[in-house]
Amino acid sequence: MTPSTRRFHRLKATLDRRQPDLTVLMDQVNKGHNVSAILRNCDAVGVMGTHVVPPDRGRFDIFHHTSGGTAKWVGVTVHRTVEEAIEGLNEEGFQVVAAHLSPGASDYRSIDYTRPTAILMGAELHGVSDSALALVDHEVVIPMRGMVQSLNVSVATALLLFEAMRQREEAGMYDVSRLDPEVYARTLFQWAHPRLARWYDERRLPYPRMDADGQVTEPFPSGAPAPGEEEEVEDSVTPSGGAPHR
Repeated sequence: MTPSTRRFHRLKATLDRRQPDLTVLMDQVNKGHNVSAILRNCDAVGVMGTHVVPPDRGRFDIFHHTSGGTAKWVGVTVHRTVEEAIEGLNEEGFQVVAAHLSPGASDYRSIDYTRPTAILMGAELHGVSDSALALVDHEVVIPMRGMVQSLNVSVATALLLFEAMRQREEAGMYDVSRLDPEVYARTLFQWAHPRLARWYDERRLPYPRMDADGQVTEPFPSGAPAPGEEEEVEDSVTPSGGAPHR
């Protein structure tokens, strides 16, 4: 098996486990290394796409330069307000679970994450806003036994996501692909041939077919880049700057 074939089958195995109905909504998380870490967490448990409300409305660039290579594998949808984001998720049938320390909050492990679920994480300093809390379905808390009352936002996100993964694994939700076939095929081509996919997207052309090993089987239009020299799948992805953030 050639390196390109191994790469393609690794991409396919990863896409097979993607969860279209599990997501994270970041409401004004303003530190780049936390955004990056949350996107890594999402990739690790098979989240297909995330939602973001930037801290400075109108400035979206912070989220385009801090996720390292992870943004290649986890989609990011930007919203102007958290209310807009929650409304859209509700319309798609998601329950919204907010990580928020309050007297009425439930243990995060008591939630049924096998339902379509959006995990809402607030800003590092202020947490989830009152306007957002008024719209959520559940408030959850991570039990703490020490002097501090909260964890870093990316660490808290990881705990909730891995609990969701645990429940979904027990329910067999990672055993077969749960993506729409058209979305699956399109995403697989974008992952396998990113340069070629961008060329087709710019011209609004349908992607060519691939064989079982990811090789394009149709003739290329004039001017299309030849496949190959595609980006390698990295065993681990470090954020911009080269060194892991802590």
